[in-house]
Amino acid sequence: MKGIRENCIAFFQDEQIRSDIRFIIKPLIDSVYSEVSIYIWIICFYNLFLAFIILANLFLLYKLVNSLDILPLPELSPL
Repeated sequence: MKGIRENCIAFFQDEQIRSDIRFIIKPLIDSVYSEVSIYIWIICFYNLFLAFIILANLFLLYKLVNSLDILPLPELSPL
């Protein structure tokens, strides 16, 4: 006697059943994506902004440490 797992695997082996399930789930996924996409974009822009702020802080800290002569660090070469 087959177990539940084997029955599920056998059920999803059929390509017609897989395509029917995709056809049923597609509107749900599209609806969820359209509701969540703005939040995904906000998170992406926030991460870019945060990375820029961290780099700016590191640059300012480097300049501050060099101006105070606390640690002898090499000078930045101009680009």
